[in-house]
Amino acid sequence: MDELKRQAAGRALEFVRDGMKLGLGTGTTAKHFVELLGMRVRDGLDVIGVPTSEATRADAIRCGIRLTTLDDIDRLDLTVDGADEVDPALNLIKGGGGALLREKIVATASDRMIVIADDSKWVETLGRFPLPLEVVPFGLAATRRAIAGAFAESGVAGPMVIRKAEDGHAFVTDGGHWIVDAHLGRITDPPRLAGLLAAIPGVVEHGLFIGVASIAMLAGSQGIRVVERR
Repeated sequence: MDELKRQAAGRALEFVRDGMKLGLGTGTTAKHFVELLGMRVRDGLDVIGVPTSEATRADAIRCGIRLTTLDDIDRLDLTVDGADEVDPALNLIKGGGGALLREKIVATASDRMIVIADDSKWVETLGRFPLPLEVVPFGLAATRRAIAGAFAESGVAGPMVIRKAEDGHAFVTDGGHWIVDAHLGRITDPPRLAGLLAAIPGVVEHGLFIGVASIAMLAGSQGIRVVERR
């Protein structure tokens, strides 16, 4: 599986050109892309990156990639990131690594987003992977009630679990928030659910990426399948 992820990352690297401003994703597949990009940089490729997490920032520095922020540049040419699920419309569930807020900020500031993944991430309908919701700890019970209402209105249901860190305490994102993972099983109308969740004050961001990805590169035993959003 790790080799498939690296193959997808290598294929995405073919889209990178000299002088590009790149969004650098978070997670095991994106980590491969950062490492391969670092090899190209050491061979003379001139790019600059915006990392989507502190973990990716550390990886990029280790690999010798120049970094900047969205405060210093106003647009990125390309973001390359992984996904927890990809559907035929290239809607995504992201956030398994806990960086969904920064990932969405960077992706939407980019001209294009390439998703890299192994083909196990391809699904006909989103929802098998728990949907991450980045929430403010204050008033969490009220926020959870509002989330449950949004689920009911969009025709989905399932248990919500506060994500835990290895020490047993609540997982804290780079932004200082918590994550609630919603086990929904099947999301029949992702755009509608995304809109309802975005309207809840205690929800900082949700893991539904709707209309953001341009291309998905899915590596499997038969090679790499490239899917473009229509």
